[in-house]
Amino acid sequence: MSHHPSTSAADGVGDLPRGRWQDVARAARLLAPDGALAATIFAEMSALAVRTGAVNLGQGFPDTDGPAEVLEAAVRAVRGGANQYPPGRGIPQLRTAIAEHQRRFHGLEVDPDHEVLVTVGATEAIASAVLALCSPGDEVVMLEPYYDSYAATVELAGAVRRTVPLRFPDYALDVEALERAVSGRTRMILLNSPHNPTGRVLGRAELTAVADVARRHDLIVVTDEVYEHLVFDGLEHLPLAGLPGMAERTLTISSAGKTFSVTGWKIGWITGPARLIDAVITVKQFLSYVSGSPLQPAVAEALALPDAVYRSLANRLQAGRDQLIEGLRAAGFEVAPTSGTYFVVADAAPLGVGDSLDFCRRLPELAGVVGVPVRVFHDDPDAAGARSLVRFAFCKRPEVLAEATSRLVRAFG
Repeated sequence: MSHHPSTSAADGVGDLPRGRWQDVARAARLLAPDGALAATIFAEMSALAVRTGAVNLGQGFPDTDGPAEVLEAAVRAVRGGANQYPPGRGIPQLRTAIAEHQRRFHGLEVDPDHEVLVTVGATEAIASAVLALCSPGDEVVMLEPYYDSYAATVELAGAVRRTVPLRFPDYALDVEALERAVSGRTRMILLNSPHNPTGRVLGRAELTAVADVARRHDLIVVTDEVYEHLVFDGLEHLPLAGLPGMAERTLTISSAGKTFSVTGWKIGWITGPARLIDAVITVKQFLSYVSGSPLQPAVAEALALPDAVYRSLANRLQAGRDQLIEGLRAAGFEVAPTSGTYFVVADAAPLGVGDSLDFCRRLPELAGVVGVPVRVFHDDPDAAGARSLVRFAFCKRPEVLAEATSRLVRAFG
């Protein structure tokens, strides 16, 4: 399956001339059929929640703050004068903390001065890497369904995305499909595990297959690992950079937002070979320049928290996952196994639903709950069997999940 940049966009919207923004908006599903600029699915669903008073299980952000000591560290930094531009690569304290984190949890050795870059969340890290390392016409292979910024970023670079579908309910990687997606024009594999929106955590055999493809075809791999600590049921997150021959060709991305429930802080990072980091920073410096001076020392302190804190954060989310899955099944949904992230994917077909987009637009009125249609994360939802799938977020307080599931059971159960 492939997608090529469109050359047939309409001539402008309003007073704006035709330009690359239309291609990017189309890739990000932001153009309506008449060419008008539309809201993202997350904005649309969140607005529905506000208008109807529905429980919002659509957008993936927690409804509780992170650890108190992390929040207090940010307050101290603000009052302590850390309010001006930080160094372009990030403050030394945070870069050192990121390097120590990679060693502590993954056994990876990175140089904090040359192989670490602090970014405005993982989204900027992904954009900077793709824009820095891909030229027009290069191909980028990614798993489908995909986080929506991937498609827009590849389009911004003038590159072409090639997708490898993961299929409900097990969402296992099809290694043969991965091989077929690679061509002589492939520049990069953009990998996400733990995977949003499916909650799938790729195992060692799957990651080894990805590494083998990357080495044989001399590809760069950018790995989005923002949910690295939110893995359940005793499973282990394995960074691709730790496999043989991959450290020199892999850029590893993560973020404080998901791990520590501070999604609004937008402090992320990217680690990898100095030659690749140097290329990425040439782009990053013209996107945001720098970010979050008082938040960077707070994140450095967060990364050094004891293992028990990390486990408690994951355990709380695992309990939320179990609570939501039980309620969805009681309401009649078929639910995919979820090994990590904030999300669970449910099939509404047993409820007689054929189109999840229409269903999600009606769901606030039907049941007082908001979800997100998985079809918007696909190039071809029909080919992937995703037309009736809905993503729900469980990164909410137990009482909120209880209210949402009771509403769903009353409406459909």
